[in-house]
Amino acid sequence: MPKVNVSLQVIPAVAEDRIYEVVDKVIEYIASTGVKYEVGPMETTMEGELETLLEIVRKAQEICTEEGASRVLSIVKIDYKSTGVTMDEKVGKYRK
Repeated sequence: MPKVNVSLQVIPAVAEDRIYEVVDKVIEYIASTGVKYEVGPMETTMEGELETLLEIVRKAQEICTEEGASRVLSIVKIDYKSTGVTMDEKVGKYRK
């Protein structure tokens, strides 16, 4: 199965002083899955099989509500190509 990229931004409806705390829980979960990922200032981008990454997106919603969010606004971007796509091919030349 080809690799795809999925970017996820979660915006949990919690008190302002808890937003980073809840987002950090989501990032900890993503790290625990073993998928390749990169945290950016506005979203986290993951690389792997589409089904796996979509399951991570689903679980991210649950984590936010388990942490007290009354609702979660999520922005998801998917870069899919039948032959596969990697983060390195898109941004590798910019890394030091």
